[in-house]
Amino acid sequence: MFNDIGPLELVTLVVLAVLVFGPDKLPKMIQDVSRTVRKIREFSESAKQDIREELGPEFKDFEFEDLNPKTFIRKQLDNDDLGLKEIRNGFDLKKEMAEVADAVHGRDSDSGTASSGSSGAAGGSVDMTKKRQSLERDERPPFDADAT
Repeated sequence: MFNDIGPLELVTLVVLAVLVFGPDKLPKMIQDVSRTVRKIREFSESAKQDIREELGPEFKDFEFEDLNPKTFIRKQLDNDDLGLKEIRNGFDLKKEMAEVADAVHGRDSDSGTASSGSSGAAGGSVDMTKKRQSLERDERPPFDADAT
């Protein structure tokens, strides 16, 4: 609950509590606060139990933490029923980025693909090397001030 409070902050809170409530009333205040927190937790657990009972047996493994979107997505990505790993593995990011870069620079990505397909694998890699060298020597990559 208080994972991000350091020792200095904790000491500061204790000193502040002693100054505000005084050493006489502080133990009673701590008891009252702990009793209230305990009642809130009991109420929360009973409400969760009531909801689980009302949902029925098909939701017996339901966790309320799954209602958090980040937890839900993480759980679904770990569970491969949807086939997301196959989709992710079938997506070639380097090829897509090369096509986007060609489109930005005004080059025709189909002609580069056609020449690499007709000349074989070695010719395609030579063609890409020439494109990289021409980009390095002749022009600077585009800079978009709005994107930064």
